[in-house]
Amino acid sequence: MARYTLTRTESATVGDIADRFLAAHQTWDPLRDADEVRAWSEELPVGVRKFLAAGRTGEDPIISVSNLPLSEELVPTPPGWEIAEKEGAAIREEVVLLLLASVLGDPFGWANQQNGRLVHDVCPAKGKENSLTSASSKAQLALHTEDVFHACRGDYVALLCLRNPDRVGTTVAGLDVLTLPEEVRKVLEQNRFRFFPDDSHETAPQYAGGQLVARGEREHETASVLFGPSDAPYLRMDEDFTSPLPGDLEAEAAMRQCAEQLAGSAERVVLSPGEAVFLDNYQVVHGRDLFTPRYDGTDRWLKRTSMVRDLRRTYVHTGSRSRILG
Repeated sequence: MARYTLTRTESATVGDIADRFLAAHQTWDPLRDADEVRAWSEELPVGVRKFLAAGRTGEDPIISVSNLPLSEELVPTPPGWEIAEKEGAAIREEVVLLLLASVLGDPFGWANQQNGRLVHDVCPAKGKENSLTSASSKAQLALHTEDVFHACRGDYVALLCLRNPDRVGTTVAGLDVLTLPEEVRKVLEQNRFRFFPDDSHETAPQYAGGQLVARGEREHETASVLFGPSDAPYLRMDEDFTSPLPGDLEAEAAMRQCAEQLAGSAERVVLSPGEAVFLDNYQVVHGRDLFTPRYDGTDRWLKRTSMVRDLRRTYVHTGSRSRILG
């Protein structure tokens, strides 16, 4: 992990930029203001800008920046992202996250995820404890590529910790392809796998002839698990939402071996308040520990956004100059 800790002066500077940005805008609209946030990010302390630029160029799998400013009177953890959106919770922290994220890439969102918001709230929600979404707590979030189903998924996933008193860990794993048998690697490099939207994408159930279409028959992409440079391939994997083509036992075995190796190499990253981590979505997969929420305003709370290294990718997919993918 590449780490950078802001000095007290640098942290105050970042907070001042965020405060001045909000003072210059009567209302905070991340989608409307994202381009302007990118321009303001040029005012960030030169040390952290150079660090982030070097991490992008060097393709560091995990990039951490700590001692970021948090509001002294941070509101209680909301009981779900819907409440956070309604109350406009932790807006200053959203600006801070986007300032840093804009150095690495261009933030974007999804029309069917958290109401099309550019910055998401990650916090436990009652009734969703066992869901396969970031609102869960008692269900293990398996290691996954963020938004594995889409060709325009993010190059990075950014997480800013606002509160984590129980030290809930984010699990992160990369794949050492050199330890995979050559025959397994060759299978993973072939278009023999299907990638489905995860449950956080709130699409309506699909029906055909009045019957609910099973997940395995719904819209998906077919592609390979490994792709890109042959000497250091990129990774696309979500054990819960990736499956081999029907009847392909060789692909099923290769996927199982890949998942086992990822699980065996997983490490825990415990984020502290004021720490942001940027995960290379092409090189590492991530998940989350189990925990027991209290719903008393003190539970784990993160801000999250995804970024692409070239925003024109989203323009091509949407057919418009939009940061929101359908």
